[in-house]
This record gives sequence, structure tokens and C-alpha cells, in this order.
Amino acid sequence: MTVLDELADWHHDLRAQFPMITGNPDVAYLDSAATTQKPHPVLDAVLTYLTTANANAARGTYPWANRTTARIEQARDRLRRFLHDPDPERSTVQFVSGATEGLRAVARDWLLPQLRPGDEILVPFADHNANTLPWTEAAALAGVTVRPIPYDTAHDYDHRRLTVGPRTRLIATTHVHHVYGGDMNVHRLRALAPDIPICLDAAQSFGHIPIDLSALDVDFVVFSGHKAMALPGTGAVWSRNARGPAYHPAGWVGTPNTSGIISLAAAMDWLDEADMNRIARWNQALTLRLTEGLSKMPAYEVLGCQRSLTADTLTQQRHGIVAFRHQEIASNDLGFILAAEGLLLRADAHCQAPQGEKTASVRASVHVYNTPAEIDHLLTTLAALDH
Repeated sequence: MTVLDELADWHHDLRAQFPMITGNPDVAYLDSAATTQKPHPVLDAVLTYLTTANANAARGTYPWANRTTARIEQARDRLRRFLHDPDPERSTVQFVSGATEGLRAVARDWLLPQLRPGDEILVPFADHNANTLPWTEAAALAGVTVRPIPYDTAHDYDHRRLTVGPRTRLIATTHVHHVYGGDMNVHRLRALAPDIPICLDAAQSFGHIPIDLSALDVDFVVFSGHKAMALPGTGAVWSRNARGPAYHPAGWVGTPNTSGIISLAAAMDWLDEADMNRIARWNQALTLRLTEGLSKMPAYEVLGCQRSLTADTLTQQRHGIVAFRHQEIASNDLGFILAAEGLLLRADAHCQAPQGEKTASVRASVHVYNTPAEIDHLLTTLAALDH
């Protein structure tokens, strides 16, 4: 029995909870790396809050405001539990508008005040711009060096060519790559740099695969809630506060996105109840179904590690993301062709930083509401163009 057969009943019950999905039965939404659809319990939690308990947090002393303040603090604790925080008494959680703001906040409020001439930062210049620009901006302000993290032929970080010096102040890294779909093996970086703070861009892993910070020894985890079943405009910076000074946001902190934070807490409840391990297994099985099908079509180039395309490989499988190109049809045109068939995928450069792909591609990204039939529909449509 395959994973998809084993989890079919479980998946059927979960898919039914997404009104955007069930309300559009002729459409296959395959762009969850950009943003996820929202289940009823998340939407219901936001509506209930806005209609029964809405008030500003940390701004008043009346009961509604106090309840909202308490719920924001409860959401911080909920995040610590979701991440399996090994030391919740020491760590801090700051809610932000998303991963881009969160990474920029770490660069601006925590890293920049520590930088001195001669320091350096290691940055992944083939990852998302959101995990490149904040560090280069901070380095430019401080007049310090930015060095690229090298890649190997499998589009993983090449730890064999990575050097860490006495003036290395931070390593910026990505958990799951937003184009190649691979786990970037952060543990290898930690083994090379046991004392250097690591900031983890978890935009494509939070809510997609289990994250256990008792085993993943990073110093910051930054993510966007809208990629993990919550509403747009919310995310968080989790800080371990074990290497270097404790992290605190600088300046005046304005009104939080209370409804967004409520949605994030509800999303974590939903994801835990659904079982993150099962979600990861389902998404990986759908991804494998797609990569195996694409590997048999000569007209298509699948980006990333070529050894991860079939089930018999010893290489780790991709986590819900597959990017590919047609040899003759431009990716933007291919995106329009697929959309006309009810297949909604992203077709562009995917916000990759300067050392990333130079040519646009089509990216399929799945989540728990996607079905094997949708993957087969995509493969059948692509096969008709395989010439």
C-alpha cells in the first residue's frame, strides 16, 4: 500500500475543510509555496474573535483589551510548543508581518549593532531575495563583508567548500528551498560552525514539515503565517537567545495584527491536530508522483537535484515543491496554458537572489488539500506538450 492509499481517508476529511478548494472543484490550486488556502477552523477562529472579542492588545485595561493581550501572549507560547522549543523560558517570540520583515528585523535590530569593520556574514545568494537583501543591507550600513554560501551540484549548501573565520558573525540559511524543494541540511552548517549564530528562513518549512528545535540547533527561526494556513500579514521571529545578546525589537512596537495572530494560533492547532508528520508524508508522496512523471518527459527540465526524481533514489525527496521548464515553450506561456486547463501554478523567476536561476520556470507546490488526481491531470496536460 502506498502512502497516498494509506492516508486517503485522512486526506479526504482534511480537504473537505477548505472552502476555497471545495468551492472550486474544477480547479487544481498548485501554488501553496506562494500562499496556502485556509481551513474552516482558522476562518471561524478569526470571525469569532472579530465579532466577540476584538480590541487592541497592550493598550487598555478593560476586559476586552485584557483578553486580547492574553491571547497574544498565549499565541507566543503556542508557537514555542509548535516548534518544540527546548528552552521556552529563555526564548523570545516577536510577531511580524511576514518572513521578509522578520529577517530584516533580525538584521537591523540584532545583527547591525554588533557589526564592526573586518566582520563578515555568510549569505545564500541562490535562495530567496528575502533571505539575501536584509543581510546585504546591514553589511553595507556597517561596512563589512558578505560572503556567499557555496552550492554543490545537487543544489544543496556545499559544506565542503564553506569556511568560517573568527570574524564570522552570522550564517543566514534556508530550511526548505523555495525553488528546488530540498531540505538544505542546516545541521551540516552547524557542525562546521558550532559557535556562530544561524538565522533560519523557515518560510517553506513552517506548516509544511515538522520543525523540532530541540534537534535543530539554530538561533533564529523566521516565517510567514500565510504560507502555513494563517492569514496574510502575520509571521514571527523566534529567537533562542543563546549565542550573542538576547534579541529585542528596536524602537516603538505598534499595534499588532491581532486577527492575524489569532489566525496563526488557530492554524497551529489545526496543523497539529491534522498531524504534521502525515502532512509531510502526503506532500512528499505527491511531489514524488510529479517528479517521477516529469522524469519520463524529455521536453522538460526539472530544476535542482536530478538524483531526487524517482522513488528508488537514496537522495532525499523534495518537500512539496517542483520547478521545471519546457525546452521550447517559455515558462510564462506554459503557465497560461496550464491555467486554461484549471491548473494554477506559478511561472516566473520566483524571487531568487542574484546567483539563482537566470531563466524563468514553472513551479508546482502542493499541500494537504491537493490530490493524486490533480497531479495526474497536470502530468497529462504536460505530456500533451512533450515534443
